[in-house]
Amino acid sequence: MMNEPEYNINELFAQLGLDSSDEAIDSFIEKNQLAKEEKLIESNVWTDNQRMFLQEEWEKDAEWVEVIDDLNVRMHPDA
Repeated sequence: MMNEPEYNINELFAQLGLDSSDEAIDSFIEKNQLAKEEKLIESNVWTDNQRMFLQEEWEKDAEWVEVIDDLNVRMHPDA
């Protein structure tokens, strides 16, 4: 029987094809802070495929939605 995938920030970054180490994630978030009015999926830090994945997962309220929300909060420190 296969194990259920883990839905956490490290796995999200791996899914997006990004370095998923804690240090790389912290650095990515620090370097890519978003303005209060800027939507996560509209940021220019994503490739089209990454943006599509984030948007699709958010819209279908999938397992990733809580992790994406956490990323959104972390990238909007002034919100």
